[in-house]
Amino acid sequence: MITLYDYLPSQNAYKIRLLLAQLQQEYKTELVSIFEGEGQRPEFLAINPTGAVPAIRLEDGRVLAESNAILFYLAQGSQFLPQDSYEQARLWQWLSFEGDYVQATVATIRHWTMTGKLARRAESLVSAKRAGSLKVLRILDRELADRRFLVADTYTIADISLFAYVHLAEEGGLPLPDFPHVLRWIERVKSQDNYLGQVYPYSIDPYSIRELP
Repeated sequence: MITLYDYLPSQNAYKIRLLLAQLQQEYKTELVSIFEGEGQRPEFLAINPTGAVPAIRLEDGRVLAESNAILFYLAQGSQFLPQDSYEQARLWQWLSFEGDYVQATVATIRHWTMTGKLARRAESLVSAKRAGSLKVLRILDRELADRRFLVADTYTIADISLFAYVHLAEEGGLPLPDFPHVLRWIERVKSQDNYLGQVYPYSIDPYSIRELP
């Protein structure tokens, strides 16, 4: 059985929980209190050098970090990973978009908003993050205008990856109703078999108001 190193309010970790639920795969959990500095302990840095969650440990002891890499590994041989090489490349296009753009904008502005960090950030930086978030949502809305899902019109880990933060964009003060195609896509993701709807607010962790060490 694999072990998931998790921090419950992390939507990056939620991606893995969602896929595991849809694969109906059992796993063990080890919680990592990242804002208390547990991610920086030597024993965890041996699992993930960045000190971030999620990470997994396989039954044979091998470890893997970075949410999108973990999604790709766990989805092997399943319906959530296309077998065609071009479609896999398209999938990686969207995973890269998520890592490069969604994480830096939608995910960041939501995190700052929910943990009270917004007031500590320069107004120009907050404005740039909001503008970047709106650009991300416009891109997604345009791309989803004539397709049900992001890759090959089939629900894949690309959808799981982007859904994790995008469906909570309003928690960052972003006007999600202005993007109707994104909203319809969100509902399609939620209608998938074994969908995991449980997410956790940062408020469950009193240490989340801290900056990451």
